[in-house]
Amino acid sequence: MNQLKGVMIQGTSSDAGKSFIVTGLCRVLSDMGYKVAPFKSQNMSNNSYVTYDGGEIGRAQGVQAEAARALPTVYMNPILLKPMMDCRSEVVLLGEVYRPMDGWKYHKEFTMEKGLEVINRSLEELSKDYDTLVIEGAGSPAEVNLNDREIVNMRIANLTHMPVILVTDIDRGGSFASLVGTIELVGEYRRFIKGVIFNKFRGDLALLQDGLDWFERYTGIPVVGVLPYLDDVAIEAEDAQIKSRLNGSKTGNLLEIAVVGLARVSNNTDIEPFFHESDVCLRIVRHAREFGSPHAVIIPGTKSTIDDLQELRKNGMDKVIIDYVEKGGIVFGICGGYQMLGESISDELGVDRAAKGEVPGLGILPVRTSFEAEKRVCRVTGRLVCGGFQDIVVSGYEIHLGRTTRTGQAEDFLQIKGDFDGAVRNDGQIIGCYMHNIFHNDQFRNRWLNKVRQRAGLPPREQVNTYETKERSFEKLAEACRKHLDIDAILKMMNDSVF
Repeated sequence: MNQLKGVMIQGTSSDAGKSFIVTGLCRVLSDMGYKVAPFKSQNMSNNSYVTYDGGEIGRAQGVQAEAARALPTVYMNPILLKPMMDCRSEVVLLGEVYRPMDGWKYHKEFTMEKGLEVINRSLEELSKDYDTLVIEGAGSPAEVNLNDREIVNMRIANLTHMPVILVTDIDRGGSFASLVGTIELVGEYRRFIKGVIFNKFRGDLALLQDGLDWFERYTGIPVVGVLPYLDDVAIEAEDAQIKSRLNGSKTGNLLEIAVVGLARVSNNTDIEPFFHESDVCLRIVRHAREFGSPHAVIIPGTKSTIDDLQELRKNGMDKVIIDYVEKGGIVFGICGGYQMLGESISDELGVDRAAKGEVPGLGILPVRTSFEAEKRVCRVTGRLVCGGFQDIVVSGYEIHLGRTTRTGQAEDFLQIKGDFDGAVRNDGQIIGCYMHNIFHNDQFRNRWLNKVRQRAGLPPREQVNTYETKERSFEKLAEACRKHLDIDAILKMMNDSVF
């Protein structure tokens, strides 16, 4: 294997900003002419990204690859854990489903043999096309209960011989204690930590300087930057990060879209393009009492359609949605949300949940779904065929186990080669489909929103170009990294041995 150079970003906690900083450094290094790729040996997320050859990786690594101007591959995230319940996850290995495993069995039987095997293979493959990696850790390296078998933090630093920069979220408070505590708890691996970054800083840097000086004296580890809170940089988020961008500071005559809050939501990045629409306000709704009077409703994907549907019934959301539709309300269901809109959902194999059997759907679309053992994961491009959207070309991806068939009269939504996907009722009032990223298609999103605006008595708006918005965000983030991080010090770390 060619020796890859690079840097590893670890954090004092989850949501410290590791993914964000890796994304920024990928664009900075790409701008400097490096052949750079992101890498995260093990990710846990239900927000996945489908590579061009139909593999599944963490969404963050897909976005980081785009920032690095690299083609996303399964080797950038060889192990993806998709939570199914508190103690059990679906293990996706090199882009394909391996099998569901509980946490104890995964750590005891998988990580140190099969896990390390695919990690080494992935590093070997990446070394053929890239000279530099920006590696992301997970959670904290100070999880002392897991350190003997972890394969995502210090063991990866040791494996790759790369320096570690430790990131802390100063906005949540306790940063100095978090940093010092983490450094103490990693023990012998402290030698890998070559710098720290304070992330999400608000306020006057001069008031922080005494603390930075104290930290460097106390630990002997340099502060390589203080990154400000960048709330104007719109980059597709990991699961926890999307919440901070809901119910933002938009004002005026807003179009309100209610997103049904599902406990097992997956690929909630489907709704992110709406953040770029200046008149759209997204609101998560989990209970009937929170429903209100939205202009439209989106039911997103889920890791367990049946369990989340049962939860909707428990919270009274099923009756509210049915009543909303009967009064003319606009509803869009994506993947699991599409399945819920149908008449029934059958799981005779027990692939969606532990209990086998059939449950009634919401009965809003004339379709029924049966779960199958084989998971469909692929990128797709098709042409819309329903009234009001005809001949718009859209692209996205599918990740689902269910097979949905028609039981009554409805329009097809989308034609993909010779097949049709989705169902439409009442001239687009109700739409369901399997295509994730459908709203990332600017022409379709604009046409759908203008239909919602028209029904709400609001004027139509011009199409927003989300590709240009994303590129501007990459550049803003890279500029912030160049301005607030010591890039020269980071480059020196990359070229110096950590041993």
